[in-house]
Amino acid sequence: MKVLVTGATGVLGTAVVPRLTQDGHQLRGTSRKGGDWVMLDLATGEGLAEAVAGLDAVVHLASATRQYRKAAAVDVAGTRRLVTAAAQAGVRHVVYVSIVGIDRVPFGYYKHKLAAEQVVRSGPVPWTILRATQFPQLLDERLLPMASTLGVLLGDPEVKMQLVDPRDVADRIAGMLAAGPSRAIEEYGGPEVLTFAEIVEPWLRARGKRRPVLRLRLPGATVRAMRAGALTTDAVPTGTRTWREYLAERYEPMRRSQA
Repeated sequence: MKVLVTGATGVLGTAVVPRLTQDGHQLRGTSRKGGDWVMLDLATGEGLAEAVAGLDAVVHLASATRQYRKAAAVDVAGTRRLVTAAAQAGVRHVVYVSIVGIDRVPFGYYKHKLAAEQVVRSGPVPWTILRATQFPQLLDERLLPMASTLGVLLGDPEVKMQLVDPRDVADRIAGMLAAGPSRAIEEYGGPEVLTFAEIVEPWLRARGKRRPVLRLRLPGATVRAMRAGALTTDAVPTGTRTWREYLAERYEPMRRSQA
């Protein structure tokens, strides 16, 4: 098939592009900066008609993950523009990737993702929605460094997460494309549900860092939902790559090069 992948240069996009290429699809990636990809700005609609022309399917990964204030413009209005343009171009399947827990965690960005799901579900193009759990890169590169900026790693010991490798999610997306639109929402998580300690301790060891760990029950409805397991799912099948495997793959080559 001829497939458009929005957000092709992101964490998930860089796993999806080679996986779909492996299946023989003809891919068209998008980027707001152009380069080797089709230039597309969902917040304004610039480049949209050209991006969807002549396609069979769209895998919609793009999201305002680092600029939450733009989520309404990108995730909601941008998704509406994309679905409308895809229908006009004769696209037969939209696969939208969302997040497990967006209907249970009262976080502003999640509310926009939930609204974007509704845009896809009510749109004229047959669809499939995949809700994935958190990627390990989110914790490794953003959340845990932020939580340790003062020299003490702060976290709620009862928060539960179910990290899933982007390559496993890419495999699932490939299967959805092959199966065709299901008009269903599917959840997909990693192989293990982890507590704060089970996440932090191997992360510090892998990085060769020593930090005092302050375990503190944090306030607020968002953290309360996370303690209740809102970011996890019992859906099967699950991914196969664990948090420790991710850490070993990323940090062991660094340690060997420094030895």
